[in-house]
Amino acid sequence: MATPDVRERLFAAAERVVEKGGPGALTSRAVTAEAGCAKGLLHAHFAGFDEFVAELCLDRFARTAAKAQALSRLAGQGTVAENLDAVALALFRSGGPALSGFAMTRPAAALRIRQALESGAPGFTAIQEAITRYVQDEQKLGRVARTIDPHTVALAIVGTAHHLLMTSWPGAPDPRPAMTRLVSALVEAAR
Repeated sequence: MATPDVRERLFAAAERVVEKGGPGALTSRAVTAEAGCAKGLLHAHFAGFDEFVAELCLDRFARTAAKAQALSRLAGQGTVAENLDAVALALFRSGGPALSGFAMTRPAAALRIRQALESGAPGFTAIQEAITRYVQDEQKLGRVARTIDPHTVALAIVGTAHHLLMTSWPGAPDPRPAMTRLVSALVEAAR
């Protein structure tokens, strides 16, 4: 019997495993148990656990990049800080810091992620470019000062998110308030 949306079902299960037990709890067996499916299902859809972890990270980067690309449609709506914060915080949803850190401890997964990003898979660069365009759009509307460099704002947001993702671990302080403070400070400076 076919299992609909297998990838997403397994990805969501992996996120729940990490949220409950941290990255050390993430195993193929824990994922399939959490997903309520046969133990071999993960390996039937992925070449191995490292590929699964890499694809999970790449999928979540792509989702955040799509959210960032939608920012331009929000120009002139809501507040600049709320719009930027929503994109930045999307990286931290569903165990983002723990998953990213876990992927970096698995050389094969880290290599697969790097190769995909080098080949054009959406990641931090796509998010940075979308934030730059959004800030430029808000400048045209007069909601962000023309003296602010949109590229620098985008780099600060993405660079900080990357740093917080790579230096967070279970039990560490929640990185989201620091991200929100940075976005607020940047937007305040941009007025």
